[in-house]
Amino acid sequence: MGLRFHEKYLLLIGSVSLGLFILSATLFYFSSSDLSSTLQQHKIRDVGNRRGNEELLVRKVVVYRHNLSDNSALRQNNEYRRNYVKEMMKFAWDGYVAHAWGQNELNPITKSGHSGSIFGSAHLGATIVDAADTLYIMGLKEEFEKAKQWIDSSFDILTASSDLSVFETNIRYVGGLLSAYALTKEKLFLSKAIQIADLLLPAFDASSTGIPLALINVQTGKATNYNWASGGCSILSEFGSIELEFSFLSKITGNDTYLLKCRKLREYVNKLEKPDGLYPNYLNPNTGKWCQKHISVGALGDSFYEYLLKVWLFDEKRDNKLWETYKNAILAIENKLLFKSKPSNLWYFAEMKGTRIEHKMDHLACFTSGMFALQSLHETDINQRAHYLELAEKIGETCHESYNRTITKLGPESFRFASDIEAKAVRVHESYYILRPEAVEGWFYLWRVTGKQQYRDWCWEVVEALEKHCRATAGYTGIRNVNSLPVDQDDVQQSFFLAETLKYLFLTFSDSNKISLDKWVFNTEAHPFPIEI
Repeated sequence: MGLRFHEKYLLLIGSVSLGLFILSATLFYFSSSDLSSTLQQHKIRDVGNRRGNEELLVRKVVVYRHNLSDNSALRQNNEYRRNYVKEMMKFAWDGYVAHAWGQNELNPITKSGHSGSIFGSAHLGATIVDAADTLYIMGLKEEFEKAKQWIDSSFDILTASSDLSVFETNIRYVGGLLSAYALTKEKLFLSKAIQIADLLLPAFDASSTGIPLALINVQTGKATNYNWASGGCSILSEFGSIELEFSFLSKITGNDTYLLKCRKLREYVNKLEKPDGLYPNYLNPNTGKWCQKHISVGALGDSFYEYLLKVWLFDEKRDNKLWETYKNAILAIENKLLFKSKPSNLWYFAEMKGTRIEHKMDHLACFTSGMFALQSLHETDINQRAHYLELAEKIGETCHESYNRTITKLGPESFRFASDIEAKAVRVHESYYILRPEAVEGWFYLWRVTGKQQYRDWCWEVVEALEKHCRATAGYTGIRNVNSLPVDQDDVQQSFFLAETLKYLFLTFSDSNKISLDKWVFNTEAHPFPIEI
């Protein structure tokens, strides 16, 4: 009953807000495009019965959008494309401001705050903190100031009564605040980042090895692990994706506590025996033993490898041992998990479960295209440089095929390879798209490294697909099946869509000196940190 009443109230407020948005959008500079409204039908689930009743309702929704120009030459113009992505960011942000301000994420169809996010129902403003640096980079000054004011006056991590993910809190909050500080030099962002990082430290002290546990209650300081994670083990991608943020924090504060926690962790993992040089996805934080032989560069493993490279770059390439660790880890992955499909010769990374190879690649693993492109820039051996650039381009091509082979031209959560299948989702639970950034992230790096226009064009294809299938009345939504029309929208605008997807798209259509790869390193949430401070 409360939800129904709340929905009506939000509809009234939303109508007023939408009118104001249309007026402001008309004044917003955007190359050769006019506002129009198109009437579309979307399948959405009844909000009142979201958890129980699975009956699908069909509602007519008025979607206000900028028309994509019919002028093909204009649509290939990078200034047009860049400004279009900027308008997308403003639209996504304005919807969040109007209907979910202070809450973590937005339900853009039902125009309400999304309480089912990974940060729970506490009003921690995940979208605000995650999106702040994107707003700044895009030159959305008023929007950035509003975000800054909320962070200054209203953000308090201690209002979270439930357990928080150490990993997600670090990459989104600590990372987002440190990036905002790096871009603006405003101390309030740094002070908030320090406060949160200090609250995460007990997770490192909760085990005998220094391997941090996955969850922290910031009010009590008690840390725990997920019960589902291989019997309470710590996750490779999570405990391996803290050092970049903590290194930056130690560098700018002079407090080595953060860095030393991560160095101890890294040194411990380095001493462990690795089966065939591989890093399993789960590690027992108390016994120091691998929990099972599940190995992946997608979910559960991904950003561990990313941070080996990026921490080395952030440290100005001084740690030769870390570079060697990264190279050995990547070589093992290449030797055991890299395959080529037939007949299309698509290169992909499979997963290993015990002794069995599962020929499945996650959308998350598409980040490796960018990682290898970045690596190629810093290889001193010409053959190694060529090898890793080829690998980057081949993986980038495979990820593009995973998009191009769907009805919606959006990529599935994971895709498989078999005798009669190449880069396609074959299971319903693998067919959803939640506005993920990893494919466009890879193409962004490939554009920066090679200068090839096709990578910009592939990113633009994603923009067109997002506009066609994911743009709702108050923002952008994921879809439940990339191979089904009409699309079944999930009514969630993920904070990483503003932090990562739109940022990488914008930068792809910008000059290469905009957040230059020579001077900045992106964390795994696309928050840029300066290499030299």
